[in-house]
Amino acid sequence: MRTSLQQRFRAWIAAPAYPWATGGFLTVGAVAELIAFPGSVTTTIGVLVSSASLMWRRSFPPVAVLTVAAGLLGFAGDVNLYVSIMASGLIGCYTLGRKRVLHPALTVAGAALGALCVNLVHINTWSRMNLPVPALWEKGSLSLFAESFLLTVVIFGAVMMGDAVRSREETRQERNLAQAQLIAMERQQAAEAERAAIARELHDIVSHSVSMIAVQAESATYTTPGLTPEARDGFQQIAGTARSSMAELRRLLGVLRTPQGQGDTALTAPQPTLDHLAELVEQHRAVGGEAELRITGERVSLPAAWELSAYRITQEALTNARKHAPGARTVVEIDYGADRLLMLRIHDDGPGPGFGPGSGAGHGLTGMRERAALVGGRLSAGAGPDGGFLVEAELPWGTR
Repeated sequence: MRTSLQQRFRAWIAAPAYPWATGGFLTVGAVAELIAFPGSVTTTIGVLVSSASLMWRRSFPPVAVLTVAAGLLGFAGDVNLYVSIMASGLIGCYTLGRKRVLHPALTVAGAALGALCVNLVHINTWSRMNLPVPALWEKGSLSLFAESFLLTVVIFGAVMMGDAVRSREETRQERNLAQAQLIAMERQQAAEAERAAIARELHDIVSHSVSMIAVQAESATYTTPGLTPEARDGFQQIAGTARSSMAELRRLLGVLRTPQGQGDTALTAPQPTLDHLAELVEQHRAVGGEAELRITGERVSLPAAWELSAYRITQEALTNARKHAPGARTVVEIDYGADRLLMLRIHDDGPGPGFGPGSGAGHGLTGMRERAALVGGRLSAGAGPDGGFLVEAELPWGTR
C-alpha cells in the first residue's frame, strides 16, 4: 500500500501539469494573502512574480533565479514575511539545485548576498520606525544580522536538497545504463556460446556425413568391379563436389566460432566470385544438366559482397533447376551494365513453377531475395515469358 502511494506521488510530480498546478495554487494563495494583509507595491509585485514564475520552472529552469530574486525583493519591501514568499522561495532554491542552473556554491553565495541586502534594508526600516537599533560594531549589533544568517541556512538547505536529488537520479541513471550494458554483454556472450554450439553440431553431423560421401564415392571407383568410364567419372565428380562442400562448411564453421566483429579472421578460404561461374556451370553439366553461360559487357571487379551474392544466386538457381526441372536446358546470362547495374538472368525450359518434382515453397527463393536485398538490389522469380522458370536479379554496385 505504501509503495503504491509512493508510486502515485512520484507519477503526479513527474506529470507535465504538476508545475502549473503548484505554481497556480501558490499564485492564488498569494493573491488571497495580499488581500488579507495588503503590502507595499514592491511587496505586491515581488509576491506575485515569485509565485507565478514557478509555473515555468520545469520548461525553463533558469526562471527560478527570478523566483528567488522576486521573493527577496518582496520580503525587503515589508518587514513581515509572507507565507507565499517563503514557499515560492524554497521551491525556487530547490529548483536551482535540482536543475543545477548554477553551481550550488554560486547559488548559495548569491542568495546569501541577497539575504544580506534584505537584512540591511530591514535595519534601515527599523531605524526609521524609531526602533532600538544598535550602531554597527557596537555590542549586540551582530544580532541584527540573525535574519540574513537564518535565511542563508534555509537557502543552503533547499539548494543542497535539490542537488542531492539530482545526484541520486544521475546515479540511478548510470546504474541503469551499466545494467543495460551488462545485460547486452551477457546476451552477446550467450549468442556467441550458441554459435559455438551450432558449429559443434554442424561439425559432428553434417561434416562427418559429407566426408563419408567423399570417401565412399572415391573408394567406389576402386572397389566396384565393372564400372564404365562414365560411371567412374561420375563417382569422381561426387567426391570432388563433396570435398568442395567440406571446404565451404569449414569456412562457415570458422565464422560461427568467431565472435562478432572478428569474422574476417575466419575467412581463410577465398570467397567465390563471378570468375568461378564457368566452373559452376561445368559442375551443372557434369551431373547431367544442360547449361549455357552468356556474358555481356566488360568484366569489372565488383565489391566482394556483390561478387558473392551474384555467385550464390546463380548457384541456387542452378540447384533449383536440377531439382525441379531435371534434364531441362538452363541459360545463365550475366550483363555488366554500363550504368553500374549487374544483371543476372537464369532461365530454364522446364515445366515451370508448380509442375516439377518436389516443387513447393522452400528456403531457396527466400535466400536469393535476401542476398539481393543485402546489396541493395532486387530479385524476381517465376514463370518465364516462354515457359519454364525465370530468375532475374538486379544488383546495383555503385552510384547510378
